[in-house]
Amino acid sequence: MTVLILAGTGDARHLAQFCADHNIAACASLAGATRQPKQLAVPTYHGGFGGGDGFRGFLKRHEIRAVLDATHPFAHKITRRSHDIAREMGLPYMRFERPAWQPGPGDHWISLHDEAEAAAHIAPDAVVFLATGRQSLPKFANLGHAQLICRQIDPPEGAFPWPNGAYLIGRPPFSMADEEALFRRLSVDVLVVKNAGGAASRTKLDAARALGLKVLMIERPPCTARPCLSERSLAETWLAQWT
Repeated sequence: MTVLILAGTGDARHLAQFCADHNIAACASLAGATRQPKQLAVPTYHGGFGGGDGFRGFLKRHEIRAVLDATHPFAHKITRRSHDIAREMGLPYMRFERPAWQPGPGDHWISLHDEAEAAAHIAPDAVVFLATGRQSLPKFANLGHAQLICRQIDPPEGAFPWPNGAYLIGRPPFSMADEEALFRRLSVDVLVVKNAGGAASRTKLDAARALGLKVLMIERPPCTARPCLSERSLAETWLAQWT
């Protein structure tokens, strides 16, 4: 019987390594948002489950004994479904969600609840760096008055949807120095980012602070799945009980 790690974050990768290092029988699942994700230390299934019934079937077929949900903080639909089905099937469930970023001295953040709110805070002809991923791009259709740069990991399958924008391909991690140099080269005025938390991806925020850039911070939806841990060491302790 196996622990299932719902992956897709750097934290999930570390937790998978913890399982491998401590002889915890575990497997992981990746939804397939990135075409060539970094390899995990446990057997990994790619491409999602095919809805709720598919998830139920997977849990039964692989004799899953517990579920650790370490998906992205904005993957709230996956989290809700996973939580409900695990409880329905009587399986122990734990949500791991790293703490949200908080502004500090020198930061110029504006908190948003939805991507569509960004337009009200962007001046005409401003250069806007969208660090929110390709799946969020349709929500910025109302930014026709600005110049858009959308960074994504994989090469696009088609042209940018509007004439005022372009894709920028880049695979993390990015250092603060790299991000600062990039923002200078592109003459970025505004950074738009989801509040995903985590140290590795905070470098763009540090670069924005150093350059005095406006940051439009899209706040994450509240975590409704319980129980929920925010420290990786506590998630490791929870995993350790399944040795």
